[in-house]
Amino acid sequence: MKGMKFSAIVLSASLILSSCNMSNMAKGGLIGGTSGGAVGALVGQLIGKGKGAAIGAAVGATVGTGAGLLIGKKMDKAKAAAEAAKAQAEILTAADGTQYVKATFEGGLLFATGKTELTASAKSEINKFITNLKAEDSTFDLAIVGYTDNAGFKGKTAAQSKVLNQQLSENRAQSVRAQFLAAGYNANYIKYTTGRGEENPVASNATAEGRQQNRRVEVYILPSKEMIEAANQAAK
Repeated sequence: MKGMKFSAIVLSASLILSSCNMSNMAKGGLIGGTSGGAVGALVGQLIGKGKGAAIGAAVGATVGTGAGLLIGKKMDKAKAAAEAAKAQAEILTAADGTQYVKATFEGGLLFATGKTELTASAKSEINKFITNLKAEDSTFDLAIVGYTDNAGFKGKTAAQSKVLNQQLSENRAQSVRAQFLAAGYNANYIKYTTGRGEENPVASNATAEGRQQNRRVEVYILPSKEMIEAANQAAK
């Protein structure tokens, strides 16, 4: 398990499906919402691209059309915050108008080989990301998910290495969470932190390049109940 990529995924509603060149401020006007649900379950659906995923349901608030415009504008700023931290960021959208930003921090920025402590440069980039994110809004809900490749550990069986990679992904996700807190992000808005080890590879583990892509931490950034309610009030 070598250096990792750090992916921040910023969402303003549900269901990840396709990309669009339209700005998020415009796309936000298409967003509706429901109530009830849980962020952890939501993230699991978003990772699996589940059609039932709905952010409004997870945070317990309904996103009105006008509020969707305001939240969409925040997502445009979140994309800029990621790019300012040297991330490769893209705005994607679902068929129903759901938007999110996927930003990938290049491998080697976060951790040294086999380590769970963030490098100095990783801390600097994460601090920059959080500072810029907070400058737009400090009430985004965050969820952090760590991943590894399937590289084995010396002297360990494949099964033993899988367990160790799971632990490594969990510890690295916790390290990112700790740095978010150190950078001044409110713990009440960091809703979910987990590791998924070798699961959900985004590339083939048969090549060095593919393994590098699979070493990553994904961060889901969602509008919180407070953010949605504030946007609904402002849109009146």
